[in-house]
Order: sequence, then structure tokens, then C-alpha cells
Amino acid sequence: MEKKQYKRKRDIFIRFMVDEKERDMIHRRMEQSGIKNMRAYLLKMAIDGRVIHVEMDSVREMVRLLSNVSNNLNQIARRANDTGNIHADDIEKIRAHHEEIWEQTREILRRLSAIA
Repeated sequence: MEKKQYKRKRDIFIRFMVDEKERDMIHRRMEQSGIKNMRAYLLKMAIDGRVIHVEMDSVREMVRLLSNVSNNLNQIARRANDTGNIHADDIEKIRAHHEEIWEQTREILRRLSAIA
């Protein structure tokens, strides 16, 4: 079965002039958005009005904390299987990491709600 290919027809030319300062500002905003193609950036801005670039540092930190909690749980499980004992300091480490994860989650949600 042959696929129908739909070609977008763009036959209207839009052009505008900017000065050097405006061009530099456009380039700076384009870099901040993560879009490398000037045409794509300008079209996105003209149609949507804004480009949102999400910083992933908070998400990466949350993933790191989740990894720590997983490692701690594995260590506790091994110790419990070997000795039959669970140490209070192990439980406290998990509780502290769990609280850090929730702090990161709240920060991510706060930033996302500021965008909307």
C-alpha cells in the first residue's frame, strides 16, 4: 500500500528588517530556547508567541536521589536477608533521601506552574 505524501506548500514570503542590537537579542533568545534554526525559531515565535526551554537540573537531581534511595533499599534488603536485622541509621538515610526527593518534586512543580 502506497503512502500518500502531503507536501506543505509555503508560497508566501514574509520579510522584515532588524538592526544589529535586535538581531543579537534574537540570537540570544534563540540560543536560550535551544532552537538552532533561525527560520524555525521565528516561525515558532510568530505562531505560538513564546518558546519554553525547560531546565532539567532539578529532574536530574531527583533522578540522582531516587538512585540513592534504591541503592540504600538494596543494601538494607541484603543486610536483612543476611543478618535478619535492619539498622535505624539505614532507615533514617532513606527517610532523608525521600524528603529530598519531595523537595525536588515540589520545586519542579513550582517552576512548571510559573510557566503556565
